[in-house]
Amino acid sequence: MADPYQPTHRTTLRRLPGRAAYDRETVHAILDEALVAHLAVMTDLGPRIVPTTYARVDEVVYVHGSAANHLLRSAASEVETCMAVTLLDGLVLARSAFHHSMNYRSAVVYGWARRVTDEGEKRAALDAIVDHVVPGRTLEARPPTDAELRATLVLALPLVEVSAKVRTGGPIDDEADLGWPAWAGVIPVSLVPGAPVPV
Repeated sequence: MADPYQPTHRTTLRRLPGRAAYDRETVHAILDEALVAHLAVMTDLGPRIVPTTYARVDEVVYVHGSAANHLLRSAASEVETCMAVTLLDGLVLARSAFHHSMNYRSAVVYGWARRVTDEGEKRAALDAIVDHVVPGRTLEARPPTDAELRATLVLALPLVEVSAKVRTGGPIDDEADLGWPAWAGVIPVSLVPGAPVPV
């Protein structure tokens, strides 16, 4: 078993610290299951955030976008980056409005992204992103042309400063509310692909 990620002042959970996870197995599982990440960076125009697809390869997360994308170009220029993913597992309904919650698994990554310039690494990263969304798809789809590769910016964000947060279970009602005549429990939520629609 690999060593866990070391908590930092930014990744240490201070509220409900029992929900924190720093082991690589938990963090990797969340990153590998989620499909959308939100990438945030401070730019010369102020803070910016964008949803994006991504892929984890060992201890690196790759993200991509247009070579003209202002946020990605900012992230590639020695500006600190933050990435977050969240999986929603359930709506937690308590007897009191105050104790409503959600069951979720989330991961947050802080660090400095590196622009991927090596063509082999860039192609492998783009393949990993495509296969993260639909496993095995790169065996069927046409690979990027040289022009498409030049038009795409790929960033590598190392998994160094990382944490996960997980909530499971039912509502935590106050004892005084247990007799309140409202339904309490968990409504499961999951992302389920539909039947493919050919075009």
